[in-house]
Formats: sequence, structure tokens, C-alpha cells
Amino acid sequence: MYRKGEVHYQALALPDRVQKPDDQALADALAFRDYMKKRHSVRQYAPRQVPEEIITACIEAACTAPSGANHQPWHFVAIADPAMKARIREAAEEEERAFYAGGAGDEWLAALEPIGTGVDKPHLTDAPWLIVVFAQRFGLTEDGTRYKNYYVPESVGIATGMLITALHHAGLCCLEHTPNPMKFLGEMCGRPEQEKPMMILPVGWPAEDATVPEVAKRKKPRDQVLTVFR
Repeated sequence: MYRKGEVHYQALALPDRVQKPDDQALADALAFRDYMKKRHSVRQYAPRQVPEEIITACIEAACTAPSGANHQPWHFVAIADPAMKARIREAAEEEERAFYAGGAGDEWLAALEPIGTGVDKPHLTDAPWLIVVFAQRFGLTEDGTRYKNYYVPESVGIATGMLITALHHAGLCCLEHTPNPMKFLGEMCGRPEQEKPMMILPVGWPAEDATVPEVAKRKKPRDQVLTVFR
């Protein structure tokens, strides 16, 4: 974390070691791969509540992510208040109406058709929690001095991926929702002007009748996503 005046490098002995023998590492990697294959983006949520402590623990896990110059240029807003969720849904659906009315273009809408998305976003009020992810375009020191953040989209993307993984590890489901534009979220969440909203994650337990698009199970084979040089 950036602090004014702390500009000198100081080495610290690796504080934690989690290494293991190759055979155990492979077994754990394969088990984790198979567990992550069970992660799904869900739009239907059960009315069961999620304790706040679970949400904050998952966000704290996300905040251990690496970041450019260790500036940690992110902020997470966790929302359970029904009235606030309703306002977010209303604003998001207004943007979606413009999107589906032609703002997206025919090619984009055709690409979305197999996913089954539309203007209505009941998951924004049905999910017990909404987590809004913000990216800090620049930071401020304790005395208000502005400083530059580095690799902001990359850093926030890594942290968001770790958050989604942590939620899945806790047995929860979420949906990666990105209304465009999302400027309304900054004012609604009381965030400063240097923070840009990146994503809304509805979070909760899946409903008994939850479904996923069939196409979502079609993943590219390994030879299309991996190149190895030996």
C-alpha cells in the first residue's frame, strides 16, 4: 500500500510457505480444476440469507491479490439493503433498455441470444447481496496529495477473479453483471470521483430451480487456450 515518504526497498523473508511435493501438487491442482468446473454464473437466487461475515471474508481474500506497485487500486461495496438494491436494479434496467433497443448493435445482441439475457434483472433484487467493484484511477495520501496508480484494470481484474473464486469456495453463486454505462453506481454508493465502477456481483445461494444456459457449459478445449514450449 502506498504511503507518502515510503520510497525505499526493504527485503522481507518469505513469511509463508505452502509448497508441497510434486505428486501432491498435481493431485491438488487437478482437484481444484475439477472443483472450479462446478462454478456457474447464476441468475436465480434462493431467499436464504448469507451472513455478512462470509461476504467480508471473501472480499478480504480478494484484497490479497497482487497489484501494480502494490497500490491495491480497488474498493468493494457490499449491499444488502433492499431499498438500495431496488434503486440499483431500476437504474441498471434503464441502461439495459437502451442497450437492447439498439445501443448494442445486431452482432452483440446475436452473441448474447444463447445466454438468454434481457432487460429485466430480477437477480439484482433477489440476491441477498450485491458487491459493486470499483477501480481507483488514482489515489490520495492522508493529506490529500494525489498519486498515480499503475496497471489498474489488470490489478482490479485479478482481485475480481479472486473474489469470484472465494465466493465459489464458500459455496455461493454470483453473476458478473456490467451495465453500460455504470456512472450511477459511484454516486449511489457514495464513492469519490476517482473511482470507476467496474462490475456488479449479485451473490447468494442458488434457487432450487436455478438454471444456466446450455452454451455456458461449452468451454474451449485445452489446445485452443494453452501453448507450451518445452
